[in-house]
Amino acid sequence: MQSIGSPLMWSLFTAFVLVALFVDFFAMSKQGAHRVGMREAAIWSVIWFGVSFVFMGWLWWYLGGTGPDAVARDLANDKALEFLTGYLIEKALAVDNIFVFLMLFTYFAVPAEFQKRVLMIGILGALVLRAAMILVGAWLISQFHWILYVFGAFLLFTGVKMWWAAGQEPDLDNNPALKWIRGRIKISPNYDGEKFFTVVDGMKMATPLLVVILLVGIVDLVFAVDSIPAIFAITTDPVIVLTSNVFAILGLRAMYFLLANVHERFHLLSYGLAIILIFIGAKMLLIDVYKIPVAVSLGFTAVTLAVTMILSLKIPPKGSAPAGGAYPFGAKKLEDERE
Repeated sequence: MQSIGSPLMWSLFTAFVLVALFVDFFAMSKQGAHRVGMREAAIWSVIWFGVSFVFMGWLWWYLGGTGPDAVARDLANDKALEFLTGYLIEKALAVDNIFVFLMLFTYFAVPAEFQKRVLMIGILGALVLRAAMILVGAWLISQFHWILYVFGAFLLFTGVKMWWAAGQEPDLDNNPALKWIRGRIKISPNYDGEKFFTVVDGMKMATPLLVVILLVGIVDLVFAVDSIPAIFAITTDPVIVLTSNVFAILGLRAMYFLLANVHERFHLLSYGLAIILIFIGAKMLLIDVYKIPVAVSLGFTAVTLAVTMILSLKIPPKGSAPAGGAYPFGAKKLEDERE
């Protein structure tokens, strides 16, 4: 498997991620628990988008995009396009991730000032999970070419499943993961600040915040399984796969607060994501018959997202119930337990 990775590139990228996480954690600790407004979310979203495109520009320059060597310029152009396509696909799939987070926060009535911490922990978990899965996936592809067909079939199945599930309200009460957690952990009916454990009537219990953290981790794992094969359809270079994933994830927290208040306006977006997954799955299954150009994948993804977002604004949703149901966990179920 060919890769543009070098010790210098890996070192610089690792250093950047560590600095970015430090800045994020430092800013969060300075601000303390607080409600993130649209202005703050928009500023951080612009910053993360800008940083991602700066990296793409640096990558293009580093690979010789400005040099006289035509081969180096072609390589730089190809890798920059692969990064942009992978980044857009991962960013698009992250939107579905965000909608699930919103559903969890609504269901458990997580106070707005605590959501930032939950998302930060979720981002750390996603980074670790995806890095491990990308390395394993890259090794599998280098050893077994046929694994691409498995990834392709899986993406086709996931896309079809997402299409049929779009617009349906998930039933968290009967979610296997939540049932398993409830059967093994005593959960407090109330939050206790940002604590994960509290004492109720002399008994130590987990707060709903810990349950949300655990479910966010499970969501991270599920979405990693969906999104990692998608980027391998664009490129098998571990550098591009990892960097496009990491940059998409780093801006996830800001994008959540940006979209949290307007998610119902993009109710058709899940259909668009399903179409993209089906397209990518077909691309992987056809890889030895016809290799669809990366530019075509980029154009298809961008157009599909744009069309579904425009249609969402023009076509009103069928219902107006919130993502977590008529009665969120904290607002109704915890109230009943108190009574």
